[in-house]
Amino acid sequence: MKIIYFIVQQTMTFSIPLLIVALGGMFSERSGVVNIALEGIMVFGAFTSILFINQMQDTMQGQLLLILAIAVAAVSGMLISLLHAYASIHMKADQVISGTAINMLTPAVAIYVARMIQQIQQIGFVNTFRIVSVPLLGNIPVLGPLFFQNTYLTTYLGFAILIVSALVLYRTRFGLRLRACGEHPQAADSVGINVYKMRYAGVLISGLLAGIGGLVFVIPTSTNFNATVAGYGFLALAVLIFGQWKPGRILLAAFFFGLMQAIASAYSGIPFLAGLGIPNYFYRMTPFIATLVVLTFTSKKSRAPKAAGVPYDKSAR
Repeated sequence: MKIIYFIVQQTMTFSIPLLIVALGGMFSERSGVVNIALEGIMVFGAFTSILFINQMQDTMQGQLLLILAIAVAAVSGMLISLLHAYASIHMKADQVISGTAINMLTPAVAIYVARMIQQIQQIGFVNTFRIVSVPLLGNIPVLGPLFFQNTYLTTYLGFAILIVSALVLYRTRFGLRLRACGEHPQAADSVGINVYKMRYAGVLISGLLAGIGGLVFVIPTSTNFNATVAGYGFLALAVLIFGQWKPGRILLAAFFFGLMQAIASAYSGIPFLAGLGIPNYFYRMTPFIATLVVLTFTSKKSRAPKAAGVPYDKSAR
């Protein structure tokens, strides 16, 4: 059972950031804006929030510091996503090129600012955020060791974001209008919906969640940040496509890719896999091989929002 607990906890560690970031991409693309910039926004959110933790950890620690860092990551992600929103919506720039530019810009900014502040690009922090056991819940047989021991607050945040995202998308007027702008923006505009504002909202929500996702990725897996999130933004795009832009399917896709990443990173702790004698680089390739295979077989059936990636021009109606 210890091996099962270990695998589940590792899978959760890698699945939650994928889930959060893919849900962010969902809001953007459901509004009609393709957000290739998820990787760059993750980097920027992780950079600002880890820098905040680095500067504040001498005066506070634990869950309060983590909550404040999450807020910093969210605001940072929204600010950097404004660049993508302005270029894509108002300037009607190619959305892929705009997103790629942000992906190139943010790691460079993170390295430059980090070196200005502390002469090295790695930003270290002391991890005081792990929850050894959630009171009462951690003592539940089976479920306790699986979900409520050796965990992080960010795990529960991920599930909360999933529930809220599903409710907002399918149970609110805002969600209906957002989906309308991603499918038929001209029709939405004809009934008085401001397509530009809805698309800005979708991209900003995307930036907020991607920024948080950057922090959520770093906290359980490292004690320093080196201007990279290991391609997780691109992997989140694969999760989004495999999940068909729907919250429930995105959850399943996130856990599938999270399991692949868990195998790649923690195979040495799984006796069966460690005993096979397979070179470690094969395991490290597993998530990306799985991505290629899954997208190859499912891409033909993918149904993206019809207007995703298409700039909207109100005067051209």
